[in-house]
Amino acid sequence: MSYDIVELFRGPGGWAEGLRMLGLADVGLEWDAAACRTAHAAGHTTIQADVAVYPTAPFKSRIKGFIASPPCQAWSRAGKRGGLADQPLVHQAVHDLAHGRDTRAELLAQCKDSRSLLAAEPMRWLYDLRPEWACMEEVPDVLPLWKQYALYLQQWGYSTWVGILNAADYGVPQTRQRAILIASRVRRVSAPDPTHAKAPEWDLFGECRKPWVSMAEALGWVEGLTVNTRGDRKTAGGNEFPADRPSWSLTEKTRSWFLRSGQSVAGEGRAERRPHEPSVTITGRADLCSWVHDRPATTVCATGRISPPGHRNRDAGGESQFASPDTVRITVAEAAVLQSFRPDYPFQGTKTKCFEQVGNAVPPLLAAHVVSAATGIPMPDSQPARTAA
Repeated sequence: MSYDIVELFRGPGGWAEGLRMLGLADVGLEWDAAACRTAHAAGHTTIQADVAVYPTAPFKSRIKGFIASPPCQAWSRAGKRGGLADQPLVHQAVHDLAHGRDTRAELLAQCKDSRSLLAAEPMRWLYDLRPEWACMEEVPDVLPLWKQYALYLQQWGYSTWVGILNAADYGVPQTRQRAILIASRVRRVSAPDPTHAKAPEWDLFGECRKPWVSMAEALGWVEGLTVNTRGDRKTAGGNEFPADRPSWSLTEKTRSWFLRSGQSVAGEGRAERRPHEPSVTITGRADLCSWVHDRPATTVCATGRISPPGHRNRDAGGESQFASPDTVRITVAEAAVLQSFRPDYPFQGTKTKCFEQVGNAVPPLLAAHVVSAATGIPMPDSQPARTAA
């Protein structure tokens, strides 16, 4: 197979699975050994390497498409956010690389977090390769950086679109919001047309988007669960939210979340039940969270923990056993589905590493829509709107 697309920071293969939906394939670079094994097992050509030192020369004059989802510690809301001070250095690195000056070494010496400058690496590749099209993705706070990238790409003759997309608007059972950059120097680009909506409405032409895919619908779960995030604390603010609406975003503190069955919550910091909405965003700590289910997941963490009460939990040997409501845990396969991977996607490594990969991946279905917008290749069997009878 001929590869004319290169992907930086591949992870387990979210972008690659999206490309596969469009009949495309790429070669990816990834340093994490477990993620490389996963991508290989899924049939995606992957080079285990450090993107920051890998040469661009082997890809010169061979590449039409470029994809990147770089780590962005300088914009992360997790932990102590020590990398915040590095943001000006990242912007400086992007500026310098866009003008053919490699100042990474001296800027890296000033960084609080050694990973911060990885967010500038795509500019080195874009400057050297000048692909026909490019797609980039990261957390919403990275949007100002993507706008800086877009400014230079426009100066080089690219049409660009930068903005925030919600994965639930494209059929992913999760309200994952991501900052997206789409660029092309061969066609005019814009945001991909949403196929789903939280509250679909008929337009003047008798068409309507599909409703969001709920977590319950995606996983075949029952309705009516409540997620408790902090135990029975009496401090101000909500402790619980109904599982029949998008859940709160998962963080490293989600280890304290657990499920309450058959409850609805109301009052300060809480909201009425709204069925058929996405669930939480899955991140790299899904194994630390209890789970909700009747809507797309909010960002899926890389450490999933919970299924509904009475749901059968699978152990390492594949056996099923009932677990109590407060200890039922989400499986890797279930977390994968919430990211729009197929349930049998071959994640490799320890359970912790598998959840980390799921949580850090780009949802393949969202990836396919973004690449479709960049290339003009239509989504297969695309039905963006339902038609009135």
